[in-house]
Amino acid sequence: MNGELIVVLLMLGLIVGVLAGLLGIGGGLVVVPALHFLLPYIGVSTDVGMRIALATSLACIIVTTSSSVFNNLRLKNIDFYAARTLVPGVVVGGIFGVSLATWIPTEYLPKVFGIIVLGMAIQMFRSVNSQATRPLPSALKTAFSGVGIGTIASLAGVGGGSLTVPFLNRHGIEMRKAVGTSSVCAFAIAVSGMLSFTLHGYHATGLPKWSFGYVYLPALLSITITSVFTTKIGVRLAVGLPTKTLKKIFAIFLMIVAGTMLL
Repeated sequence: MNGELIVVLLMLGLIVGVLAGLLGIGGGLVVVPALHFLLPYIGVSTDVGMRIALATSLACIIVTTSSSVFNNLRLKNIDFYAARTLVPGVVVGGIFGVSLATWIPTEYLPKVFGIIVLGMAIQMFRSVNSQATRPLPSALKTAFSGVGIGTIASLAGVGGGSLTVPFLNRHGIEMRKAVGTSSVCAFAIAVSGMLSFTLHGYHATGLPKWSFGYVYLPALLSITITSVFTTKIGVRLAVGLPTKTLKKIFAIFLMIVAGTMLL
């Protein structure tokens, strides 16, 4: 890695930290497309580039969401019942999603990512004016919902906040607590997904130097060094913004990311 790329990744970390606190997304929606475009410039083959981007993104999410969880705990923005019932499912889904990501041909992975994010954006737009109509389902059904969220999230290398937040909000949990609870689920998805990518990439060929499985350590360190300092800024912004504004920001952001990867 050259100095210019390190500076870019350090700046990327600043953005990731703010978004992690503001939207509960863990930053994967920024890290994956950024690394997908940057890695070829340091000679990483496209055969492994997207998987490295997904794995490194999940590793970054572990750091960014741990800071976000801490700040949301301090501000009492976490619904513990929802977190307790969702986490087992998202862990299982995280492992399954990585298995799919290593099975799908690498040239299709960016398109899969773009389609998933586009679906997230449409769902968030639909939820802007929606009102909670029912409470959370039973613990078992909520856990199964978590499996679906974890599978899609790890397949896209994200924390799943764009799925978890509208799911919780639709079931009567107000936006700020939905974002805070989402950060807990994102942490669980990231840990299970990162460990799975590490195991799957253990014998992979064509990986750059300083890779740990599919996780590229120099990018991980560069992004996380700065992101941990800006997460609290995002959390404070989330507290001060109206729910509808948060949803609109989230949806527009998702549309931009999806369009970048698809076009």
